[in-house]
Amino acid sequence: MNGRAPGPRSRALFARAERVLVGGVDSPVRAYGAVGGTPVVFAAGRGAHLVDVDGRRYLDLVNSWGANLLGHAPPAVVAAVRRAAGEGLSFGAPSPREQELAERIRSRVPAMERLRFVNSGTEATMSAVRVARGYTGRSVVVKFSGGYHGHSDGLLAAAGSGVATHALPDSAGVPRSIVRETRVLPYNDPEALAELFEREGDAIAAVLVEPIAGNMGVVPGRREFLARIGRCCRAHGALAIADEVITGFRLRRGIVAPSLGLAPDLVTLGKIVGGGMPVGVYGGRAEILEVVAPRGPVYQAGTLAGNPVAMAAGAAMLDALHPALYRDLERRGRRLADGWRTAAEEAGVAPFSLQRVGSMLSPFFAVGPIRSFDEARASNRAAYARFFHGALDRGLYLPPSPLETAFLSAAWTDRDVDRALGAIRAGMRNVGPGADP
Repeated sequence: MNGRAPGPRSRALFARAERVLVGGVDSPVRAYGAVGGTPVVFAAGRGAHLVDVDGRRYLDLVNSWGANLLGHAPPAVVAAVRRAAGEGLSFGAPSPREQELAERIRSRVPAMERLRFVNSGTEATMSAVRVARGYTGRSVVVKFSGGYHGHSDGLLAAAGSGVATHALPDSAGVPRSIVRETRVLPYNDPEALAELFEREGDAIAAVLVEPIAGNMGVVPGRREFLARIGRCCRAHGALAIADEVITGFRLRRGIVAPSLGLAPDLVTLGKIVGGGMPVGVYGGRAEILEVVAPRGPVYQAGTLAGNPVAMAAGAAMLDALHPALYRDLERRGRRLADGWRTAAEEAGVAPFSLQRVGSMLSPFFAVGPIRSFDEARASNRAAYARFFHGALDRGLYLPPSPLETAFLSAAWTDRDVDRALGAIRAGMRNVGPGADP
């Protein structure tokens, strides 16, 4: 048992952080606003575990929001980073390492005939949208409610008062004029997509979609929905952009969109291809990427893009991926999910559903299956908060938000799954009929 978390040093350090960092954090979800309480401050990670500043160990089901497929500080990646750092931290010029990582990615993602490295998933999706607009000469971009594609202004858009209406800014500081060219549709609704294309197809540059949504919990795209995206784009001369920043190399050695019925024109990657370092990638058909400078008129640049240390980390990560690793993740993911459902049933927690794809899992305190953002946010968030703290107190670190995804790493063992299920049972008792109000 971990004992009540966070410890005194975590509380003191977070109070200190609030005096210098906005909200004490560098990304909002870390502030525990969705679950309440004070964030745990971590000092180290190794394998399947995190260690906080009070010396308490946690099994990690966040794994840097999916980036740490091999777990924390995998020796091969750390060794590659050390070698590269010893040869220089940044050149701002071409290096063999960016070419080598690009070749590794293209060999596993044939849809990316040409690609470019950036420094984050936000940059990758922002750049892909710019490329789509430059290539098609059109301005309208379609996204789906609940899909998060980074914090660039044009993609921080929420649905308006009705289906397929003009979008509204989803953040202060984003002018309405910026999101005027963004359309927001319900996820997994092929009919709404077809109706929009009937009205505005000649103006649509691209449709941007997560084949498996990961920022409203795990919500898989239905095959008929994803296939309709491809058909509508082809019929109207728009581009299909698969945002696989989360799913790319997480579920298989490559991307998942083609196996789900979508042949993308452009793809965005991140997370795992950086090996824990800040890396994003966008790419697609060679003819499309020819519009990017220095070949064409679409400008995009970055001094730290293709950073040699980050490239070395990414190459070492991809070299470690093999079919047996994904088979083990699938097996342990299934076992964890089955035990999770049993724990909810034993604790008398209802409604409850758990959605899983491979090593991605999300509990919903709602009747499932969850197919859209509206259904996801209708789940009992207060119940999730009680569950989160009950599990945290037993040493299991989960996403501090009910609308995020939990991620297994390959560093987990069967014994770790057993320990996690013990913490999950404690968390469920925090929610069930006998729990304190």
